[in-house]
Amino acid sequence: MEPGKRKADDSIGRDEKRTKSKKQWQVPRRNDHGGVQAKAIQPGDSGIWATCNKGREGKCVGELQSLFTEYAELLYGSALDAGDSKGDGTEMPDAADIESEIQAEVAGIRKPSAVQLFTSIRLHVQCVLMPLMESAVVFFKTVSPIEPVSFVKKICEDAANNSALKRTRFTKRLSPMTLMGRPSADDLGKIAAEVLAPHFHQQPIRSRKFAIRPSIRNHNTLNRDSVIKQIASIVGPDHTVDLKNYELLIIVEIYQNICGISVVDDSFERLKRYNLAEIFDPTPKELMNKAQAASEEVEGAIDESADIADLEAQPMGLS
Repeated sequence: MEPGKRKADDSIGRDEKRTKSKKQWQVPRRNDHGGVQAKAIQPGDSGIWATCNKGREGKCVGELQSLFTEYAELLYGSALDAGDSKGDGTEMPDAADIESEIQAEVAGIRKPSAVQLFTSIRLHVQCVLMPLMESAVVFFKTVSPIEPVSFVKKICEDAANNSALKRTRFTKRLSPMTLMGRPSADDLGKIAAEVLAPHFHQQPIRSRKFAIRPSIRNHNTLNRDSVIKQIASIVGPDHTVDLKNYELLIIVEIYQNICGISVVDDSFERLKRYNLAEIFDPTPKELMNKAQAASEEVEGAIDESADIADLEAQPMGLS
């Protein structure tokens, strides 16, 4: 065989390897259920923040994926199974049906599944849960029929009622987010108006006592006072601020360039602010008081600054 010909063959082989390698690099990453992994949180998303000790993010995601899937089947089983009931007859399929099924399976392999109830997204954001303890946050993006607030509340209610149901070792706090957006004054106003409407703007108006708890991390555009005043103005003049005996608590979470809002009821404090670790293994009261005092500003706990005091005295007297 001529030397030149051998070199040509080797060159073709190398080119084919490069081509295959390039195509494989461009293929989107898929999760266990066939869906393409989301790269970021987008405006309009809903989901659940979860905190854990730094370095335990992978184990936190693993145990929550299992727990969330179990509760999704428990709470929304009929809705989830609706799509699977089609074509459940007993008749034997003919050749055309078999061919259609094969084509559908091939299409499913080529095209990722559109339904993924929980998609985990890791963010490089640190937070403070206890003094001198570094923690990390992960986000689970959710889709219908999952409703984050009622979903998380059910998990925490069951945990509080039966400690034998403990399924988590690494997860700490769960923070449900009804709607996500950009942390700008305009976007904050838009998502707040949508999230707050069912709770405060239904007719006939029912006056509610409420509080606002913002948490801002790695972000320097919006500040706590401006967020509180803007949210209070959207709530409207028919409701009263009560920081300690609220009926509804408006939670605003801002991480870097992400903003989320949800409304929880007065069971929030009883359920340890949706902190599963505290529900199952409460910190001694003395240590907890010190921890809350140390992390009050970071976690967005009740702020007794002059601006908030003025807001409570004149709830809707905002410029």
